[in-house]
Amino acid sequence: MPSTQLRVWAKDKPMQAALTLGLLLFLFYLAWPVLGWLTWKAQFFGEDRAACTGDGACWVFIKVRLQQFLFGFYPKAELWRPLGLAGIWCVSLGLLLREKKPLPRGVAPVLLTLLPFLSWALLDGRWLGLSYVETEQWGGLLLTLLIAAVGIAVSLPAGIVLALGRRSHLPFLRYVCVGFIELWRGVPLIAVLFMASVMLPLFLPPGVEVNKLLRCLIGVSCFASAYMAEVVRGGLQAVPKGQYEAAQALNFTYGQTMGLIVLPQALRHVIPGIVNTFIGLFKDTSLVLIISMFDLLGMVQAASTDPEWSGYAMEGYIFAGLVFWCFCFAMSRYSLRMEKRLQTMQ
Repeated sequence: MPSTQLRVWAKDKPMQAALTLGLLLFLFYLAWPVLGWLTWKAQFFGEDRAACTGDGACWVFIKVRLQQFLFGFYPKAELWRPLGLAGIWCVSLGLLLREKKPLPRGVAPVLLTLLPFLSWALLDGRWLGLSYVETEQWGGLLLTLLIAAVGIAVSLPAGIVLALGRRSHLPFLRYVCVGFIELWRGVPLIAVLFMASVMLPLFLPPGVEVNKLLRCLIGVSCFASAYMAEVVRGGLQAVPKGQYEAAQALNFTYGQTMGLIVLPQALRHVIPGIVNTFIGLFKDTSLVLIISMFDLLGMVQAASTDPEWSGYAMEGYIFAGLVFWCFCFAMSRYSLRMEKRLQTMQ
């Protein structure tokens, strides 16, 4: 607040001002040693453990292991592929999220459908005539973003379809959708990953093998779709009944009613819930470590067990936490911006 208002507030409410000042001083007292450990006492330059001789954080550990944290064990000579893919995703998201000149109707679903397949083809390499890179070599932030991006791209349209199916008047379709949602919602994601990694291959015919990462992507997508379906169903229930009656009066078909009237209103109501599901999915990607897939957090944990860098796990976890926070905060801020633009905030 402005200095004049601050002086007036301190004069009118001295007890609150004293408590606020005391709390700020206490927080500063607690934070000062932490800031010192993170910044001016820390070591930023060097190539090995010998450079970390002070009492602060050893950010040399992050510097030396940065490539593994970002790309896992992806071959160094082929790093142009994930870097190029990151550029493609950034450009595509910029086109999808821009407000002044939105993409023509129908382009966004096609783009979201093609991006996961393009990502797999470019990273794998065989479909495009490039050298083959096994999925076991994919890891770090690359794997985290791939799982999250595929889960998000699949869960939203699948969740909408499931929510509409659950409200359908056709008994068979409604029971199928209800059964799917309740099955996946009632099972922990860890159990889903275990089933996809360990149990599913036991039920496949002899000689049939499905890539473990692909099984993981399918399991995560189904799990997220079930949660997304309930979020969308809440939005559908918030649409007044008069909207349906008005569509019937105008002789709209079911597709026109849902696509032009009901769904736009329903999705506006549940923007916070949708983004919250996306954020939860992004953070849950760290659970793939239990099936021996090394995402960002898994790579940090594996690097911290290296005897050469023993004792510097804290720096790695801080780095991973900061990366997760940046992505989640960006999604949260864009959600708030969209809510304001659509005037859904009260």
